[in-house]
Amino acid sequence: MEQQIPKENESPLRITLAQAISSGDRMDFTIQKAVEMGVHSIQPISSQRSIVKLSGERADKRREHWQNVAISACEQSGRAYVPSVAAPLSLPQWLASADEFALKLTLDPMAQPSLAQLTAPTGNICLLIGPEGGLSEAEIRLAHDHGYQGVRLGPRILRTETAALATIAAMQALWGDLAS
Repeated sequence: MEQQIPKENESPLRITLAQAISSGDRMDFTIQKAVEMGVHSIQPISSQRSIVKLSGERADKRREHWQNVAISACEQSGRAYVPSVAAPLSLPQWLASADEFALKLTLDPMAQPSLAQLTAPTGNICLLIGPEGGLSEAEIRLAHDHGYQGVRLGPRILRTETAALATIAAMQALWGDLAS
């Protein structure tokens, strides 16, 4: 008889990635790699500069597809927990409903604090990443009004899929299971 041994390989960080929907296979790539890096959940976001606009049945089909991408990424990376991929929401809808985070971050190349200068969080984290072209000034202000702090990751402006993954990797290296 085979014995099952429970895996304890989940990240100690509970990161929700609020990712603006990107075009082509970029969104699939971001979801796949974010799951491999240990995110807890993913919230697709539509923003002013989002190229892809989803609604109705098309949005449902994309969410189902993205959930399957997450499942495959879990199988590949050996995760026992499958992160949920929520139905797409507009940025204002998401910000109005998402207050359960101890640390709310968004990347801002003009921000003063770097990620490394922040104190290690003791609760849930939300990382908000904009689309190709970034969040608009109005969206950045709206996120700030909802408690999101702009942080600088480095001197370069990263593509949307690179920004999410680099930030998650940096958080895991600073505060998570890549630090050990």
